[in-house]
Amino acid sequence: MSESISTKEDRDRGSSLDVSRIQTAGENDEYIIIGNQKFHRYELMAAFGGTMNPGLSPPPKHKFANPAPIGLSAFGMTTFCMSLYNAQAMGVTIPNVVVIMGAFYGGAAQFLAGVWDLCVGNTFGGTAFCSFGAYWMAYMAMHVKAFNVIDAYVFEDGTPDTRQFHNAHGFFLVAWALYSFMLCSLTLKSTVAFCVMFICLTVTFILLAIGEFTDKVGVTRAGGVVGLVTAFLGWYNAWAGVVTKTNAYFTFYSIPLDRS
Repeated sequence: MSESISTKEDRDRGSSLDVSRIQTAGENDEYIIIGNQKFHRYELMAAFGGTMNPGLSPPPKHKFANPAPIGLSAFGMTTFCMSLYNAQAMGVTIPNVVVIMGAFYGGAAQFLAGVWDLCVGNTFGGTAFCSFGAYWMAYMAMHVKAFNVIDAYVFEDGTPDTRQFHNAHGFFLVAWALYSFMLCSLTLKSTVAFCVMFICLTVTFILLAIGEFTDKVGVTRAGGVVGLVTAFLGWYNAWAGVVTKTNAYFTFYSIPLDRS
């Protein structure tokens, strides 16, 4: 008897509840209304799969670190090795080690740093690093026989036309000198070390281009010396981008050029 009364009470109580259909709201149906409660669609997805729902889950949020130091490190180290070769330090005249460095560090790492710089909204850094990363990859390709760059400069009888190659290489370096000067003009409101680095880089390309056109070893070696200064400035700027009071016992004050 008690069981039948209890069952009847449960049935009466259930009939008094208003059961309504699930409704949606919002311009893109981003809200779901269940009963008298309103939920955001993402709130429910977090309980049923979360980011494992491709196309439905909210886009991931990533925080990127500053990619400039790795780009400057790659720039500095490759320029250092290249400048020692140009200066013919210790009699080294074969650039094969520089070619490897230019392919994997100065080229690939610097180019990737430029892409990451673009991702974080640094247009100047992305433009500079991607461009100079491509420069080192182009330099690598120039000295790899499979690309047939140097071997393509020959006379009609098949003998190497070294003069034509040096002139063409000079044009290549002049183009990069002009590009470096363009970037240099955009650093006049940055810091002293950063601006001087681009000034030295521009002078380096100019000296190397003159060395190619005139076939003067002394001018090329001078370009190598200025390139060493450029490399150390690249390293300094890379170091300035990562050094803090929490990871080093001493820091240097960056001198700003923009006093406004």
